[in-house]
Amino acid sequence: MYIAMNRFKVLPGAEDEFETLWLNRDSKLTAVPGFVEFHMLKGPEGEGYRLYSSHTIWESEAAFLAWTRSEAFRAAHGSAGGTRPLYQGHPNFEGFEVIQTINKDV
Repeated sequence: MYIAMNRFKVLPGAEDEFETLWLNRDSKLTAVPGFVEFHMLKGPEGEGYRLYSSHTIWESEAAFLAWTRSEAFRAAHGSAGGTRPLYQGHPNFEGFEVIQTINKDV
C-alpha cells in the first residue's frame, strides 16, 4: 500500500473557496486502477495560513505513479491554478510506503 499526500497552506479568507473547489471538482480517481481511497483534510491554522492536506491511498507506489502519468491525471489537474491564488507557493508532496496497518475488528 502507498499513501500520497499534498500539503496546502491556504491563505486567510480563501478557505471556503479552496474547499468549494475541492468538493465540486470532477475527480477521476474512482476509475483509476490501484486507487483505494481519498481524503481532503483540514488542519490547524498556522502563521498566515490554514493547513490542508490531500491524502490518497493506493494499492502500490507503481499504481500511484501510473496515475500521475495518465490522461485522467492531466484531466483532473488541467484547471489547477486557474483561479486566484488560494495558497502559499506550491503544494508540498509527501509519499509513503505503508509498512504497518492496524484495523479495528469489524
